[in-house]
Amino acid sequence: MRFALNHIATPKLSLADFLGLARRLGMPAIEIRNDLPDVVGTMPAGAVRAAAVASGVDILSINALYPFNVWSGDVPARALALADYAQACGARALVMCPLNDGTPVPHGDLVAALRELVPILRQHGITGLVEPLGFPVSSLRTKREAIEAIREAGAGDVCKLVHDTFHHHLAGEREFFPEFTGLVHISGVRETDLAVNDMLDAHRALVDEMDRLNNIGQLRALATGGYAGAVSIEPFAPSVHDDPDPEAALRASFAHVAQGVA
Repeated sequence: MRFALNHIATPKLSLADFLGLARRLGMPAIEIRNDLPDVVGTMPAGAVRAAAVASGVDILSINALYPFNVWSGDVPARALALADYAQACGARALVMCPLNDGTPVPHGDLVAALRELVPILRQHGITGLVEPLGFPVSSLRTKREAIEAIREAGAGDVCKLVHDTFHHHLAGEREFFPEFTGLVHISGVRETDLAVNDMLDAHRALVDEMDRLNNIGQLRALATGGYAGAVSIEPFAPSVHDDPDPEAALRASFAHVAQGVA
């Protein structure tokens, strides 16, 4: 496994400063975003590519196309625009998240959306990373359903899974699919009195000895199954974003994780 850094870990940093942080931490790769911070909407793709190349850092993905499983409205146009941007900036993949507002999405619609995405992904030479969200309101909670849809859509050559340790825990999943996994997101939850169904993005902090999600166990299971890809930290907690010394906090968290899976 190799570590990477999602820009949501330090959303107050510019891309240049974020790349510098990744380099100092010894992170060989990053993920950029189109929400917070919105790199995609604020910087030309060529400038992003040039900055990454100059820093010697790979761009793993753009995070994210939402809601990818509802192929209507502006989703097709946004999918094409993000694929164009990914190709131009040198990103290897596009993270794709399902509708997450309590509205059910039929399995057939998920398959149909993937079928529409396949030619876009192929033409741009990028991977679609399907990320099931474990929240009770999510329209796609499990990796098993995602794999079934990828197979039915004939998308296995261009689509893989994101194994997010937070969403894996929320969904109550017991199965690991390392052979289908293209990226791992990690974050930790510390609150001891918080029910699983009440866990939200705002609770997702850095992984440390207080972690309730068993990140170390999940990573060991993936590694035992043969996963050797990137492990990217994706914390949304305000306490992480407001840390006056994010570099020290990230360094300590990565050291804890690395020691745990060694």
